[in-house]
Amino acid sequence: MREPTGRLSAARFLIVWVGSAVIIALTGPLVGVLWAKSIPEVMYVIVQGEPLLADPEGQGPIGIDARFAVIALVAGLLSGVAAYLAGGRGNDMALLLGLTVGGGAAAVLAWKTGHMIGLGEFQDAVRTARDGSRVTGVADLRAKGVLVFWALPAVAVYGLLELFVRRLPAADRGEPGAGEADEVGGDELDLESAPAGRDVDGREP
Repeated sequence: MREPTGRLSAARFLIVWVGSAVIIALTGPLVGVLWAKSIPEVMYVIVQGEPLLADPEGQGPIGIDARFAVIALVAGLLSGVAAYLAGGRGNDMALLLGLTVGGGAAAVLAWKTGHMIGLGEFQDAVRTARDGSRVTGVADLRAKGVLVFWALPAVAVYGLLELFVRRLPAADRGEPGAGEADEVGGDELDLESAPAGRDVDGREP
């Protein structure tokens, strides 16, 4: 017996949800590397063995946060478009959940990965530097709110595409065929083609 068009079984829903979330989350470390390689240089002054910002009023730390926000925003938009193109009708809720969970996880992984790049060398420099020495810092976030800049645009662009594109079911070209769901008065009816002169029950008209 065929399942109603546009509905997912519980197992299928879980597979789509978890699968999309994992795929998106795995892109987080790659984005983190890109972020770490593109940040502006921020200098620290060593005071009694502790690193302090050499220019607390400078734009460096703000630039690091802003760079992460822009990269995460682009990654979120691409994730939303990719999920929409890869999905099919009836997968929407599972994919939206996947974008939300996966986008959040990807943002955290991007932050942690970017922060780890060069962290060992930075810590060694701080440990061995004399007071007054300057060392170059590593990528880190001061405004943790930018972590939502992946999931939010991903969900938003998915919703906008669904609103304006309104894709048809897979393999549907807009013309109902035998055994496909036809929409009559807003409801879905499963109409089967019948031989000429006979109704679907096989009786003569």
